[in-house]
Amino acid sequence: MTSDNIDADFSKLSNALIKTFENEDLINNDKKISVNMLVSKVASFYEKVRTAMDYGSEETILRRAIERILKRLLVLSEDSKKLAEDLVRELIWAGYFKDSTVPESIINNVATSINLYLKLRSQVLKKRLIQNTDANQYILQLLSCEIDIILLPHKEKEAISNYMFQILKDSVDITDDSSQTKDVQVFIAVRKNFAKEDVAFLRYRLFTQIFGRLTQDNYEHVVSNFSLGFKEIEYQLNYPRKDRIFNHVKKVAPAFLILHDLLMEQKGHIRKLVKDEENFKKSIFLICDKRYRSIGKKVQTAIIRSFVFILFTKAFIALFVEGTFERIFLGGVQWFSILLNTIVPPLLMVIVGLGIKIPDSRNSQVIYAAIHKLLFDENPQVINKLFLRLKKNSAITIKDRVFSILWLLSIGLVLGLIGSVLGKLHFNILSQGIFIFFVTIVSFLTYRIYQTASTYRIIYRQNILTPIVDFFFVPIIRVGRSLTEGIAQINFILIIIDFIIETPFKGIVGFFEQWFSFLANKREELE
Repeated sequence: MTSDNIDADFSKLSNALIKTFENEDLINNDKKISVNMLVSKVASFYEKVRTAMDYGSEETILRRAIERILKRLLVLSEDSKKLAEDLVRELIWAGYFKDSTVPESIINNVATSINLYLKLRSQVLKKRLIQNTDANQYILQLLSCEIDIILLPHKEKEAISNYMFQILKDSVDITDDSSQTKDVQVFIAVRKNFAKEDVAFLRYRLFTQIFGRLTQDNYEHVVSNFSLGFKEIEYQLNYPRKDRIFNHVKKVAPAFLILHDLLMEQKGHIRKLVKDEENFKKSIFLICDKRYRSIGKKVQTAIIRSFVFILFTKAFIALFVEGTFERIFLGGVQWFSILLNTIVPPLLMVIVGLGIKIPDSRNSQVIYAAIHKLLFDENPQVINKLFLRLKKNSAITIKDRVFSILWLLSIGLVLGLIGSVLGKLHFNILSQGIFIFFVTIVSFLTYRIYQTASTYRIIYRQNILTPIVDFFFVPIIRVGRSLTEGIAQINFILIIIDFIIETPFKGIVGFFEQWFSFLANKREELE
């Protein structure tokens, strides 16, 4: 097909999307916040070390940093203006924003949101509007998402997310549930696949879908209906068919990710580019290749962060729990088992992670074909329709029982094999338990690294070993996910760092910044 044959008329949805990328952002000429360069270097180094110990994904680092800083600052003060000033300045120190790029006027917007959400928290706690949930944590996560969006709006990413939802919402049909629930589930799947949002962000997205962004005007309405909104949000986040819908949307997510890159790269020029099909295709392939190469860096980052997360947590348990047990019951510390127990699980993760392969040109060809459909077809069919039922047949079949037994056997068999090997290496029962505990966590973190590497993969090929791997490792990965999420909530090392180390450290950083500013003023007086 030649360039003359290509249809340069975009679909209505695509045309509206492209206009979003063509609109230039207004330049904010307000005075910008500036910090001391030396102080920022020290604080940003600390932040890199701190985030390396964190479990969460790279895409939500800013939100988690906001939540962490707010938790610490709220212990000292609840003055919304001071909180906003200190928070924004710390984020600039840490390198989340370049010096002299954040306008001072944004502090008022952040302060307003902090004030509203702290008032909301007070009402939720006072009236006990939610049960069996840490209300303080829940509201703080909503606030961290709100501040994240104030500081970094991501207008273009939001446009693609909405575009993706409009394209895919009719590709799912839940035959025994409402179309509204189906739309919500597709919306969640899009946010998870394209925007890579965590549970806190998903809660915030649903919160704003129900109530709108929290303002003084809708504050009373939010308080009055908070319990109902909370129940609806948690129901949707725990919907029985959410995983099937997520995986359905995941199959075409790479095309939308590459489309986003294309539109960002060709701002104002996409209409001209598509008139030359050869260059249009070449541009998409180049972006794909660039993204494939970037996978290596992402995998490396994920390996390092997972390695540090495991190593610190494992070292803590090995030295304090395992070592204490052995001193009391075995008369001395078995350093060989502790060393293997500490090093082997993260080392296995690194070895497996380094063996991950990136997609090839065939993958790029499929992405190109999908993007072509998205841009030019009025009703692009980029994926087969998914039909689901909410309710299963009530009767439990013999097949269900057999599968359940096989599931348990696969877990028992793998754990038994690991335990047998450890027994021959003279591991005591506690050391075996700790080793198995961390092997399950490593399996899950390795799987997450594989998912990171598959971000732009649209062609999946199974080989003869895939069923065997699934039989042995999927149950272990599922156990590891539950354990990892639990550890992330009660990681004592991070609690110590955030409240005992970070508080005085940031206080010292703030003092030196003020001191350097004072010296600069004195120098100016000499001129």
